[in-house]
Amino acid sequence: MNLLAGLKQISLIALCGFNLSALASPIEDSQKIREFYQQIFPNLTLADYAEGVYAIDADAQNSRLAIAEFPPYEFALEQGEKLFYQPFANGKTYASCFPNQGLAIAQNYPYWNNSTQQIVTLVSAINDCRQQNELHPLAYAKGEITTLLAYMAYTSRGKNIKTVIPKNSSTALAAYQRGKAYFYQRRGQLNFSCASCHIDNAGKYLRSEILSPALGHTTHWPAYRLNTGEMGTLHRRFMVCNKLIRAAVDPAQSTALRELEYFLSFMANGLPLNGPSTRK
Repeated sequence: MNLLAGLKQISLIALCGFNLSALASPIEDSQKIREFYQQIFPNLTLADYAEGVYAIDADAQNSRLAIAEFPPYEFALEQGEKLFYQPFANGKTYASCFPNQGLAIAQNYPYWNNSTQQIVTLVSAINDCRQQNELHPLAYAKGEITTLLAYMAYTSRGKNIKTVIPKNSSTALAAYQRGKAYFYQRRGQLNFSCASCHIDNAGKYLRSEILSPALGHTTHWPAYRLNTGEMGTLHRRFMVCNKLIRAAVDPAQSTALRELEYFLSFMANGLPLNGPSTRK
C-alpha cells in the first residue's frame, strides 16, 4: 500500500472522530484532550507523551535508544553552542537578546506579546535578535537556525512547557482559537485535518508507521529526521504534513503556523522538553 492509499484508508475510518467545542475554554480543551488520550493509552503518564510515538511503539523506542548512544544531532549542539556565543560585529551575542542569557528558557515559548499583539516563538525570537543586531534573518525551516535551537533547547531539557494565554487578552485568546480551528480544519485534496491522524487515528498504523498522539508534538524540537538526514524545525514538519495531504503549504513562521504551535503548546503544558531529538 502506498502512502496516498494509506491516507485514503484512514479517511474512511475517521468518520466523525473527536473534536473540541468552539465554545470551550483553553483549560477545558486541555482537560478533554487528556481524558481522551487516557482512554486510548491508559498506561501512559502525562510525561510519557513528551516521547511522541516512541511512548506507544516499543520497537521504535528500542531503535531510538540504540541511536541515542551516538545521537545524530550532536553536531548541531556543538555548532549551535559555538554560534550562540560568537560575537556579532557590534560585540553582542545571541545571549544578550534573551532573559537569563538565553539559557533554560525554551519552555516559555511560544508566548503572546501584548505590545506587538503577536505570538513569539523561539525561532522568531532568534531572528528578531539578528535583526536587532543588523544581521540578515536565517531560514526558518532548516539550516543554521536549527543548530541555535538545538543548543537552546538542550539547556531547557527537563523543563516543563509553560505556555500562557494572558488573562483579559481577547486577542491572545482569539489567536489560540484560530490555532485550534486550524488543527481541526479539513483541507487539501485528501480533505484531512491534523486531527484526522493524531486524534482520530492516534496509535493506529499508516503503512508500517504508528501515528503519534498530538499531545506532546511541541516537546522535542529541533529534530534530526532519519528520513531526510538533517535537522528540521517544528514548522517544517507542519509544512510536510500539509504537503502530504495535498493542501496549501503555509510557510514556516506564518501567522497560521504560529497559531497552530500556540494551540499545541498550550495542550502540552506540563510536559518536559526533551529536544533536540531524533525522529524517523
